[in-house]
Amino acid sequence: MANDFPQPSAAGAPDEATLHALVDGRLAPRARAAAEAALAADPQAAETVRRWRAQREALGKLHREVLDEPVPPTLQAAARRVAGQRRSANDWWWRAAMAASVLVAFGVGWLGRELWPSMQPGAAQSAQWAQGVDQRFARQASLAYAVYQPEKLHPVEVPAAQQDHLVRWLSKRLNRPLQVPDLSAEGYALVGGRLLPGEAGARAQFMFQDAAGERITLYLGAVAPQDALAQSSAFRFESDGPVSSFYWVDGGFGYALSGQLQRARLQALATDVYHQLEPRQAR
Repeated sequence: MANDFPQPSAAGAPDEATLHALVDGRLAPRARAAAEAALAADPQAAETVRRWRAQREALGKLHREVLDEPVPPTLQAAARRVAGQRRSANDWWWRAAMAASVLVAFGVGWLGRELWPSMQPGAAQSAQWAQGVDQRFARQASLAYAVYQPEKLHPVEVPAAQQDHLVRWLSKRLNRPLQVPDLSAEGYALVGGRLLPGEAGARAQFMFQDAAGERITLYLGAVAPQDALAQSSAFRFESDGPVSSFYWVDGGFGYALSGQLQRARLQALATDVYHQLEPRQAR
């Protein structure tokens, strides 16, 4: 709440937390008036606030043309998917809690052991857990595609013209030698790439585009490297609304090729990427 921030002291200028709240417009009217009055008697603090306000205004002007653009339909669909997944997760926990209470009430411990495996995972549990890990990876890849694929001005951080720099930079940040697959035979040219955050460290996204302007992205990065359960997985398909992905995990490192293509076409491209990267990518 606005009046939760520290108030200006009578002895001098407001503290830093109050100054930040003042610049951000989060002080209650009385606290704001007291802070402004204290600043009038402290030129140094007043100059600090002036600089902060100038920085805030400058930051607000950055990419103003992008902020004013309508939200792309693919990003809206991704946001709806995330909200739906959260609701599903909440429903699952509610159903699990209700089922557990019924089991306790009837005292059927043997049934509980049948429905809920022990805390020490067996082979079947390990496979299910690992599949959940790389499915999350694939969905994150789809979301990254949905965010950046529609961009006209800033689809990538580093363009294809600086490919050598891009690969060195991302290899350093992901702590793994990377290479960009050559998809020119499939009609796709590299647009560039960017650095993205991930659950187990930095991740990279390479974007490609064909002559018709259709884009696909290769998303890659570590997947729970501390967990032996997520070290490898089969070639899998994931479809989230209009965005589909083929993905796999090898040696704790995940790969996902995403796009708005027919499954067969996307699979052919993913297979090409797989064969280009897997034999050469450092283990």
